Amino acid sequence: MKTKAAVLYDMGAPAPYAESLPFRVDEITLAGPGPGEVLVEMAGAGLCHSDLSVVDGSRPRVMPMVMGHEASGIVRELGSGVSEFVPGDHVVFSWVACCGRCHFCISARGALCVPGNAANIAGTLLSGARHFADSKTAINHHLGVSAFSQFTVAARESLVKIDPSVPLATAALFGCAVVTGFGAVVNTARVEPGSSVAVFGLGGVGLSAIMGARVAGASAIIAVDKFDDKLALASELGATHLINVARDEPVAAIRELTAGGVDYAFESVGNERVLIEAYEATKCGGTTITVGLPAPNKMFSIPAISITAEERTIKGSYMGSCIPRRDIPRFIGMYQAGLLPVDKLLTHTLRLDEINLGFDRLAKGEAVRQLIDFTQ
Repeated sequence: MKTKAAVLYDMGAPAPYAESLPFRVDEITLAGPGPGEVLVEMAGAGLCHSDLSVVDGSRPRVMPMVMGHEASGIVRELGSGVSEFVPGDHVVFSWVACCGRCHFCISARGALCVPGNAANIAGTLLSGARHFADSKTAINHHLGVSAFSQFTVAARESLVKIDPSVPLATAALFGCAVVTGFGAVVNTARVEPGSSVAVFGLGGVGLSAIMGARVAGASAIIAVDKFDDKLALASELGATHLINVARDEPVAAIRELTAGGVDYAFESVGNERVLIEAYEATKCGGTTITVGLPAPNKMFSIPAISITAEERTIKGSYMGSCIPRRDIPRFIGMYQAGLLPVDKLLTHTLRLDEINLGFDRLAKGEAVRQLIDFTQ
């Protein structure tokens, strides 16, 4: 079949992207689902900094590629052996296809699934297949999702069935922003009631962490960013204190607010210098959770003795340490109960052919979450 898709043929195009046009929106070929795979019609696809890091070349992937990994859609066709879905089911995508059989999957750490992450690096589905192609070559899949296409084929392990009453535009945000940020708080850090929290970086992930800290019962929730509009939104979502790094030095401000530092600091910028600041903002016995994805060649340095003498902890959180089929329906249930106002994260909607403009907006920090609305 044919599908209209935004294809990234090369990384490293200069901004502004509305002029350099790194994404080419073309009609390409999509082969039908193979065994264990599902054809999905896309409903909504979010623009995420993880996508931007591929566009600008800081996180290399195999090219060419149909990008996008935060998405929702409707099941249209099943490959052989697929029994847990039926056409018409509403689904959210998981950007790690958890195989359910490797060491990490059976240890309830599906985000680290060995076959799933190997397929992501290779640009294939879990089966090793590639289903997209143009007139010249096969086109790779992004994180088993390839959300920037009207239709996609995904492994059944990449799909989570959801309540059809949930708006699909909102549901898409549970595929990355919410699982990553909220999951980092409730799964990775397991923030305790009455504790103090700082969140560095207020994109969709960081603001989801703010919501997580509020749900977890943190007494002090400190939001840190350089944009006043994002800080204002953080306040709406539960932040108790706001720090604009353009006006205040964040570590000193946090230490003053908390009499020495926070119990938990979350870094969601993907910058090694900000990670050091987050570490420095914790108190003795504190925990720093890094959620962002710096470029692979970036390193960070901290006083080694502080880890032992001050019993500090540094933890990585990938996909919010989530098990997608357990956590996405659970988090959506919290949204339905009024605990997670996820709709507030959605600041812009756009058409597929406006994608380059959308990435300019993302690179400038002018949006929290933008959604490609495939119903337009």
